[in-house]
Amino acid sequence: MMILQKLQSRGVTFVAPETTYVAPDVNPERIAPGVTIHPGCRLSGAVLAIGPGSVIGAEAPATVSDCQLGAEVRLAGGFFDRATFLNGFRAGSGAHVRPGCLFEESSSFAHSAGVKQTVFFPWVTAGSLINFCDCLMAGGTGRKNHSEIGSSYVHFNFTPHQDKATASLVGDVPLGVLLNQPPIFLGGQGGLVGPSRIAYGTVLPAGQVWRGDVTAAGRLVAKPAFPDTIDAPYEPRRYGAVFPALRNNLLYIGNILALDAWYRVFRAPFMRGDVYLSACHAGARARLAEILEERLSRLDEFAQKVEHSLALGLSGSRDVEHRAFVDQWPALKNALAERVGAREALPIPGNVREIAGALPAGDYLRAVQSLPPESARIISAWLEAYPAGLVGLGDSGGVTRRVL
Repeated sequence: MMILQKLQSRGVTFVAPETTYVAPDVNPERIAPGVTIHPGCRLSGAVLAIGPGSVIGAEAPATVSDCQLGAEVRLAGGFFDRATFLNGFRAGSGAHVRPGCLFEESSSFAHSAGVKQTVFFPWVTAGSLINFCDCLMAGGTGRKNHSEIGSSYVHFNFTPHQDKATASLVGDVPLGVLLNQPPIFLGGQGGLVGPSRIAYGTVLPAGQVWRGDVTAAGRLVAKPAFPDTIDAPYEPRRYGAVFPALRNNLLYIGNILALDAWYRVFRAPFMRGDVYLSACHAGARARLAEILEERLSRLDEFAQKVEHSLALGLSGSRDVEHRAFVDQWPALKNALAERVGAREALPIPGNVREIAGALPAGDYLRAVQSLPPESARIISAWLEAYPAGLVGLGDSGGVTRRVL
């Protein structure tokens, strides 16, 4: 029996089966009864999983490869490859979702969105015509109080130096997982230049490109893009300050390590016993591993480019800073790789395990939001140790100390 026919016999609805392609590597047992597949869709991948009530291609054909979908997920149309979507996620048509994406419960984006290596925490909402690659975004407490990315927003993740050590934290993991933080608002027709850190409660008004960090919570911030006219010679191989970028990269990697620990300890009990949620849990862990690999690779590329700039004599007044970074990078690179590789062996504090074990079963979001303040404080401190530990690795060689 053909794969498509097996799926139909399981109760999967194909609106126009003659227009739909299902690759032979798809496992029918991982596609839930009640799933609806609209005309022109293509499904593939041995780890593809689609949870109950999900709908694929309602607005336009969709290509879905090696993705994991929870329950009631809607992918209206576009391209989706090696991404994980938890319960209630929504994507408009024209999506371009590349590997390394993890979208948690009831997050969404509207039509014509491009994402890669992107993490949305629950309820984060993005508008249309956005490009939001290499970012983690959190904040908000529910569907009516969520972090927002306005339409036509861009996260700029490629520099004139041609490096991508540019991932940005919009919110963070140690507080974000508690689902009790003020939302963040990124106004439409705007942009964020990575690598940046944006605090909870920040409002960046529409129509501006923001450069730099916002580390104080609850601020409305705006400034002129360029107060003066610029018309000067430019050498793209010359780097300016490198320590701020290194700092933000270490903090980003540390936050991803913290999220991976959260999935192992707190998420896992809520995602067992159901083939589709289990697939999503495995998919989320795979996405985080992909992000870690990408960030380490991009940071190494950044260090090589700074070394090249230094060798060409382009560092100028930054010579001491660049040399310190280049000299310490091999040891820091090895220490980072070791820390990332050993992440599952890191001990989990007993009080953290006790809190996780005491959470009520069933509704994950409600369980987390019911945590007593002292338990939340303990969890946040545990998770904060991950990024702090990576900054400590940089400090041990004197690389980041001067900017932290």
